[in-house]
Amino acid sequence: MDDRYGTDVLAPGWREKAFKKSSDVPAEMDLVVEVAADGFCGAVTRVEAGMVELEDWKGRTRSFPLGAGFMIDGEPVRLVPPAARAKGPARTASGSFAVADARARTALPSRILVEGRHDAELVEKVWGDDLRVEGVVVEYLQGIDLLDDLLAEAPPSDDRRYGVLVDHLVPGSKESRIVEQILRGPHGAHLRIVGHPYVDVWQCVTPAALGIRAWPQIPRGTDWKTGICRAFGWPAESQADIAHAWKRILSRVSSYRDLEPSLLGRVEELIDFVTAPA
Repeated sequence: MDDRYGTDVLAPGWREKAFKKSSDVPAEMDLVVEVAADGFCGAVTRVEAGMVELEDWKGRTRSFPLGAGFMIDGEPVRLVPPAARAKGPARTASGSFAVADARARTALPSRILVEGRHDAELVEKVWGDDLRVEGVVVEYLQGIDLLDDLLAEAPPSDDRRYGVLVDHLVPGSKESRIVEQILRGPHGAHLRIVGHPYVDVWQCVTPAALGIRAWPQIPRGTDWKTGICRAFGWPAESQADIAHAWKRILSRVSSYRDLEPSLLGRVEELIDFVTAPA
């Protein structure tokens, strides 16, 4: 006889039948998901330590534990760590192929000069492995206006070339006028001076790496780094506060992908210049 009323509604599992089961989905980069609890919708930008970071269309980022509580196209899903990629040749933070068991070479006479400690730390973090293999030392000047004094004290030559990285090297700037004068001088043939367009090397870190839409605009007359710290809600009363802010920014840099192309090309150009055969 047919059962007009179907199976027993109180049979085991009756509670679960009212809910859709979540399927496991790897949290791959750029996957767009919705948070079931509050409707926040964003693309996956980072997965680490059991957390997934999502960025919405306004550039806002939030982090959530991996697991259940997400939706894709209205269907419940469980975000799980992405599958490990097949290992190929190891690469350095700059994207170069890593040299296995490489020892640092004896330093070349040639140097790369940068304007400040923060510039040197950023170059070291991304290109340090490559520079040690090539035997290139990075030194800082504390300002392009001090370059003339350094050149007079230790002049460059065919065997001792200097590559110089300058902040805010744009047409009409004070920096560009200083560079033009130095290159016209007696040492210009053994120098390569390049720069990026930003006020400070901090801005060479992409907004995406920091989880922001864009770097804040700081009014003229306000110290730029102090203004940036205040815009982010960070302490900015002392040099120690500024140093701590830079450490927070630098910690978000893991490879060349976190830097602006206008810096990447310039540093690679300097490395090529100081390592080329005399």
